[in-house]
This record gives sequence, C-alpha cells and structure tokens, in this order.
Amino acid sequence: MTDISPSEKDIRTFQQKIFQFYKENKRDLPWRKTTDSYKILVSEFMLQQTQVSRVIEYYTRWMNAWPTVKSLAIESYKKVLNAWMGLGYNRRAMYLHNTTKVIVDEFHGDVLTAVKHYEKLPGIGLYTSKAIQIFADNADIATVDTNIRRIFISEFDLDESISDKDLFTLAKQCLPSGKSRDWHNALMDYGALHLTSRKTGIKPKTQQSNFQGSDRQIRGRILRLLLKEDQSAYQLQKELKVESERLSKILNKMVDEKTVGKTNKNYHVPH
Repeated sequence: MTDISPSEKDIRTFQQKIFQFYKENKRDLPWRKTTDSYKILVSEFMLQQTQVSRVIEYYTRWMNAWPTVKSLAIESYKKVLNAWMGLGYNRRAMYLHNTTKVIVDEFHGDVLTAVKHYEKLPGIGLYTSKAIQIFADNADIATVDTNIRRIFISEFDLDESISDKDLFTLAKQCLPSGKSRDWHNALMDYGALHLTSRKTGIKPKTQQSNFQGSDRQIRGRILRLLLKEDQSAYQLQKELKVESERLSKILNKMVDEKTVGKTNKNYHVPH
C-alpha cells in the first residue's frame, strides 16, 4: 500500500486552490439548482459516459415529462426509452426505469434510503450511490470519478497505478467537513475545465470503444426501428445490412437483458 499522507497545510492549500477555481469558473447546470434526490438520480444516470453539454437538453425535457420518481416509475418503458434515444448507452434508460420502480415499490419513493442499498437498484454502483447522497444531502462522504482521480494524481504527483483504495483514503483526507456538495462540484469543474486528460496526459482507467460500426451502434439502430414497429430478424437484417450471425447474437443478448422482447418471430420494445 502506498503511503499518502499530505500535511494539513498541503491539504488546506489544495482545498483553497480548488474552491477559488470554482468561485471563478462555476458551471451553471440545472441539476445543481436542486437538492431533490430523484432529480439528482436522473442526472447521475444521464451523466454516465456522456458529455455534460448533451445531457442538459435531455435532463430538462425529462423533468418536464416526469418530475417525480413515481411519475417515471408508472410510465411505460417504451415511452421512457423513446425519450432517452440519442443520449447513448440505452440500457441506462431501462436501468433507470427499473430502479425507480424498486424505489417506489420497496422504499416508498425514498430515493436517499434506497441508494444506500444500491445493490438492489439496477444500474447503480458505489460511485453513483455516493454521488446522489453528496449532491442531494450534502453527505460528508468522499467519492472518486475519472475527473477526481486525475486531479489527485496530478496535484499530489502520484503514480497512475495507484489503487482505488489509496485514492479513496486520500479523497477522505481532503474532504472539507460540511462542504461535500460544493467540494465535489468544484472538483468536477476543475477536472473538466482546467486539469483535463489532454492537458495532463493522464488517461482514464477504462476508455470507450469506437462507436462507429460497433455493436452498440447497431443496438441503437435496432431500438429506433422497433420503436416505430415490431420487426422480424429478417426485416431488421434487410434494414441494417448486418450479417445474420452477428445480428442474431446482438438480438439474443438484447432479449436476455430484456431491452427488447420477442413474440413468435417478431421483436418488439417492451411496454
């Protein structure tokens, strides 16, 4: 285990630097204007692997359509998916929809209690659970995403091979008590606007694969076609111009995930 023990003075200097940047460069984002845990939940799902600029439009429309956790939970999956299309990683729409159902059915609509039992919620891991508690409830807990990881590695001159455990230890040391929401927002902005991956050369631990020609792109095209009408594998292959073996594997996986359904020979988006 790496010994990372910055002095109190170093930590204070680091905190002042981050907060000063935030004061001068704070981004005006709609989900920062609320502490509604459901709205924070939606923003966290949308922000997974998606640029902030793309999320804003979708988030605003989403809140107009489904302003509460119950309103989303009782909506049809087909309508939810249709509203998500274009945002990418479409399984997130299904996970978010199913998660709101669990929150309403098992936790009486209490998002904050539910996310503390995140293992019951599709699409939510430890990071998202912590992020919702931080941004909705100002919880005195630390979390580390790609941006925050890069900041700590750069500012404290750490090796990129540092373990998640050691990073979390450092993150907890640097967390200013009672200011968790502002602190994490400040870190996000510092990493996104100033200390970027391009500037530092520090790469994310996981990187997105190319979208063009990928199974992910084909999945999205399948969903767009099925949102219009049910289709057979033959119809889909004719439209998509994908070899049958590859298409069959993709469709079987989507059926297993319940992203699409199959009745007789036709595939459809579940209602």
